[in-house]
Amino acid sequence: MRGNDMVSGSLFSYVDLEERVPADHPLRTIRRLVDDALLSLDGVFSSSYSVMGRPSIAPEKLLRALLLQVFYSIRSERQLMEQLNYNLLYRWFVGLGVDDCVWVPTVFSKNRDRLLEGDVASAFLKAILAHGDVQPLLSDEHFSVDGTLIEAWASMKSFRPLDEQDDDQGSDGERGGRNRQRNFHNEKRSNQTHRSSTDEDARLYKKGSGKEAKLCFMGHACMENRHGLIVDAAATLADGHGERNAALHMIEPRADRPKRITLGADKGYDMADFVNELRSMNVVAHVAAKIKHSAIDGRTTCHQTYRISQRIRKRIEEAFGWAKTIGGMAKTKHRGLERVGWQFTFTMAAYNLIRMPKLLGNLP
Repeated sequence: MRGNDMVSGSLFSYVDLEERVPADHPLRTIRRLVDDALLSLDGVFSSSYSVMGRPSIAPEKLLRALLLQVFYSIRSERQLMEQLNYNLLYRWFVGLGVDDCVWVPTVFSKNRDRLLEGDVASAFLKAILAHGDVQPLLSDEHFSVDGTLIEAWASMKSFRPLDEQDDDQGSDGERGGRNRQRNFHNEKRSNQTHRSSTDEDARLYKKGSGKEAKLCFMGHACMENRHGLIVDAAATLADGHGERNAALHMIEPRADRPKRITLGADKGYDMADFVNELRSMNVVAHVAAKIKHSAIDGRTTCHQTYRISQRIRKRIEEAFGWAKTIGGMAKTKHRGLERVGWQFTFTMAAYNLIRMPKLLGNLP
């Protein structure tokens, strides 16, 4: 028979939030890992906050809310607060009760900035990797590294000569407002003579020959080859040596062992100084060999492990693609190297978490 379309109008609910979330929901596994990781960071949080004053947003709840923003591609913190107001799944994951008030977006943003000071994103990534359920999934012998461009939140109009005194005057002599026209004709622009007036850390860089130059940063990630989990991430200024320098910095602590390890990379890393530096650290360079003037030879490329590294290293490109589409790195409004690096590292930690339910056997 046809049901009755009557509105109940009940004021009270006797169903707990814990019972509303299905037992096999992927966020349950992620929530358990996140809670254990945040518990290990209690000392880091305590050093970032004063013992006096008004209570702030709990850093644990703040980080869980930021994870939701990455998982579900929520475009702004204002929209995140709006969804927290009525989405019971989000409230359960963050740790808010049904009757708890949601924070004001500007207050949430200011409390988030406090976490930048303690390098919480890097510590959060390490805490996830150190979890008892995650650690057996990691390889300690085979790694891959790669870099990607992160477009800066700065207009090309802001890229001005260092000796330009009047911020309101363009190169054509016309005065204008914030988005005024600027004539770049016959003006040679470079990172040595120009700097962005809105983001001093942004650098003019192009991905390859024939590509357009953009104001951007470089994001770097190191991946273990067993299950393709990100074990380290960082952001640097965009320059021609950034990728190789970051790779050496990330692989050095993992090479401190008697047995040799391998590091896979693309052709951009096939440079003699980079390969020689890896060999001095007892690391086998499984970089993609260039057709001419390659720094590696048949003694490396003939092995089966080299071919496996070349096949698996492409997984790191999937992580970058996820970060820039679903994870929202391409839409980040953070300026400055420190903020971009924090956001990039945190997004890579979220990428590891989103894969955990399947890796741990909680999903088919």
